Order: sequence, then structure tokens, then C-alpha cells
Amino acid sequence: MAKKESNLKNMLVALTMITLIASAALGGIYELTKEPIAAAKLEKKNNAIRQVIPDFDNNPTEEVYKHAADGDTLYFYPGKSGGNIVGTAVETFTNKGFSGEIKVMVGFLPDGTINDVVVLEHAETPGLGDKMEKSKSDWTVQFQGKDPESFRLMVTKDGGDVDAITASTISSRAFCDAVARAYETFKSTDK
Repeated sequence: MAKKESNLKNMLVALTMITLIASAALGGIYELTKEPIAAAKLEKKNNAIRQVIPDFDNNPTEEVYKHAADGDTLYFYPGKSGGNIVGTAVETFTNKGFSGEIKVMVGFLPDGTINDVVVLEHAETPGLGDKMEKSKSDWTVQFQGKDPESFRLMVTKDGGDVDAITASTISSRAFCDAVARAYETFKSTDK
């Protein structure tokens, strides 16, 4: 077998073939995993909705409505039992986290009281800011049953009623910002 001479044409053909094979493989894997990933995200969202509002008998993800807020969108998932609203889960966000965006699901009772809050996504520092997750600490318990009309959704350092996570004031402020955004939009919507 004769050895091929290494020249620009041979290198370009080889690199083109490698690129085509790699991109075809990547595209195939994406197509195989697209639906399972979407199903897992929907299940995670449904679990968060179940955690933050009282028991319901409808499918809130089928009755979702949205409102623009601060250059993005908040999603509202009404939970109903016997046709009556028992709570509304609001998927909200903040871009003020120490490591960027934080997404949370806030559950409001019909009177505006916070039922519960669950973190959906974040990139906060492990061991510090990630303590906002229920699996890491019970920090979010302080929001349960609070009426944002009288419970100031700011950390105590800023004159609010929320005790910040130790050594994570920025993450705590961001979390409060997301919950406050959800409440302000919730109270301004037609429920």
C-alpha cells in the first residue's frame, strides 16, 4: 500500500469527513434523547407544582397562562379542586443570583398567602447558596404561610423579614427577588 502524501487537500478531506461523522452522531443522539429530556423536565415541573400548592384534581400544566415581567415571562399554573382554585403555582426567576439566574416555583393560596416555595434551577455555590434547596436545608420554611403584604420579602440586612442563608446574602437576596416578582405579578393578574 502506498503512503499518501500529506497535503492541504488530504487534510481538508479528512477533517471534513470527521466533522460530518461527529455531527451526524451528535444529531442522532440529540433526536434519541430529546423526548425523554422534555418528559423529565415536565415531570420535575409537575412535582414542583404538587409541592407548592394544596391538593388539586385538574392538570395545571394544561391551564397555564403567562405574564411578562422584567423582560422575561412568568408562568402561572392554577390548581383547582371541584372547579374552585385552591392555589396558583408561579414559575418565576431572578438574574441577581451570585452565579446568575435562579428559577423557583412559588405557590400562592387564593388570598395571596405563600403556601410553599421550591427551587427549580440555579447555579449557586455548592455548600453555600445551594442551601435554598429543600434537600440541603430547611431555609425556605420561613416563607410558608406568610402574607407578602405584611411579610417583607427582603433579607433582614435590607430591612426585610427574611433571615439570609449564612455566608450567602447575595443568593438570599436573589431568592427574595424572585418570590417578590412572583407575588407582584400574581396580585396584578386576574385570577
